[in-house]
Amino acid sequence: MADSSINLLGLRICISGIGLVGNVFLILSIIQTKLSRVKSFELFLLGLAAANLEEIVILNIYDAIIHWPSAATASTWSCRLLKFLTVFGEASSILFTVLICIFRYHKLRDANRRVNLPIYLDSIRSAWLVSGVCVMLSMLLSVPIFVISLQGPAENITVNISGCPPDFFRCSEDHCPIFNRIYKYLFILACNLLPLIIITVSSCLIIAVLLSQRKTVKPVACVSGSEQFGKKSKGLRIQRSTIAVLAAMALFQVDWTLFVVLQLTVNPTDFPFWAEMEFFISTSYTSTSPYVYGIGNNLFSLKNFIKK
Repeated sequence: MADSSINLLGLRICISGIGLVGNVFLILSIIQTKLSRVKSFELFLLGLAAANLEEIVILNIYDAIIHWPSAATASTWSCRLLKFLTVFGEASSILFTVLICIFRYHKLRDANRRVNLPIYLDSIRSAWLVSGVCVMLSMLLSVPIFVISLQGPAENITVNISGCPPDFFRCSEDHCPIFNRIYKYLFILACNLLPLIIITVSSCLIIAVLLSQRKTVKPVACVSGSEQFGKKSKGLRIQRSTIAVLAAMALFQVDWTLFVVLQLTVNPTDFPFWAEMEFFISTSYTSTSPYVYGIGNNLFSLKNFIKK
């Protein structure tokens, strides 16, 4: 058991390090273009990377308090604040992922008929507005952390000597406040099930659009060589970016589907490595998605690496 804990700790540190490096590099790669020139898609990526980074950092601090209570004894309100920030980062990451998927679908839909005409989210003002809505929704979904009951009268297993519960949703069968149950299932519905449905449907629509575009035959007789090359180059960049989005969406679907299944079917008290399993599922997307987006959108190039 001790060897397993040490191995899991090493794996946690490795995944966290990979996530920190990837999200920081993605943020720097976008910011270096100057915020005044950042496009809507890059702004959404910036919001996603910031949410991922915040979640990884706070989650590791919270887990350190739980596993090493002698290093830091936290008060109840400190635990609630750290958990609030963790849930806020998680919800923000999920909502920005949904936003990226919807944006990519609307950019591809009717692209041939729309030509160069922008969509609503192409406006940087609109992009800032919907980004703010994502942040506000994440905050509203996280606020109940401050008022839910941490434990029942006989629930010594839910809180360790540091004063922080490993799982705020966990409560005994004999004493589980109704508000805890409502918040748990509301959070799973709003931040897991609904985003999974939206992303699955949007991903299928994106694939359908890509397949239909491949079947479309475009006349090229009246197009000059340089113009044809420019359109082809732009099309390849959009296609590469879209493939990156689809890859990130597939990773999201696998991770959060597994998370929802475990939340609804597994009793955390019967599974000794529940905290580690939850950590790996929630951080696998936040740690790997910046690399998928960065490589797919040419933000993680050798040229950018040298500049850093």
